[in-house]
Amino acid sequence: MDHTADHLSHAARDVAMTRIGADGVRTPVTRAIAEEMPIAIEFNGIGYAVLMASPDDLDDLATGFALAERLVDAAGDIVDIDRHPTGHGIVVRVTIADRLGARIVDRVRHRVAESSCGLCGIENLEQALRPLPRVTTVSRADDAAVFRALGKLRDRQPLNRETGAVHAAALCSAAGDVLIAREDVGRHNAFDKLIGAMLRGGRDWDGGFALLSSRCSYELVEKAALARCPLLVTISAPTALALRRAAAAGVALRVLARADAMLAS
Repeated sequence: MDHTADHLSHAARDVAMTRIGADGVRTPVTRAIAEEMPIAIEFNGIGYAVLMASPDDLDDLATGFALAERLVDAAGDIVDIDRHPTGHGIVVRVTIADRLGARIVDRVRHRVAESSCGLCGIENLEQALRPLPRVTTVSRADDAAVFRALGKLRDRQPLNRETGAVHAAALCSAAGDVLIAREDVGRHNAFDKLIGAMLRGGRDWDGGFALLSSRCSYELVEKAALARCPLLVTISAPTALALRRAAAAGVALRVLARADAMLAS
C-alpha cells in the first residue's frame, strides 16, 4: 500500500516554529511534526495496553501486537477490529476467537502496567524472557540484496521524509525489493504494523527479510522470531541480549547496516 499525502494528514501536522541559525538569525518556519498519541488496545473487552504510537495503520498495529503478545497464532484468530476516537486518543477494540480467551486472562495476570516495550509491565520475571519458537525458514537474500534494500528504504518512508521523527519496518524480497513498509514514532510499533499487515494480507517472508530503521533490541528479535522471520536487518547496533535471543531462536542478523558495510551474526 502506498502512503499518500492524505494518509499522512493525520500522522503529521504543520507547526509554526522559529529557526535559529548559528549566526543568531531567527527565521519563522513551518515544520511538519509527527503526531504521537495514546492508542488503547482492548482484547475481548479487556483493557490490555496503551501504546504511544502514530495514529495510522492501527488495524495492522493491533494484529501485529496480538501476535507479539502470543494472544493469537494467525490472522484468522482475530474476528473483528473496531477503532473509536476519543478526546484523549484512540481505543482499538479487538475481538479474538473465544477459544483463545484464556490466553488474554493469563497474560493480563502478569501485567501490572502497560508499555509498548512489552516488558515494563510484567510482574512475573519468568514471563520476561519466555522461550521463543525456533525459526526454521531460511532467507534466500544475499548481502547484495540487503544493500539494495537499504538503498530503497528511504523512498518508502514518506512520514519520515516529512518529519524526520519516525521509524520504519519493511518486508523485503530475496532480491532486495521493498514490498511493504510501515512507519511509526515507535520502533516496536512499526514492526508490529509490518507484521500485522503481512498477517492480514496473507503474506509470508518467502525467502526475504525484515529491514528496520532502528537499533536491534531484544524485543524486536522476539517479534521477528514469533513472526517466523528468518533474517532481521537493522540500521543501528544490537544489544548483547538481542544477540543471545537471536541465536537461541535461529534468527539471522545483519546489524549496523549502512551503505558501505554491515555486521553479521
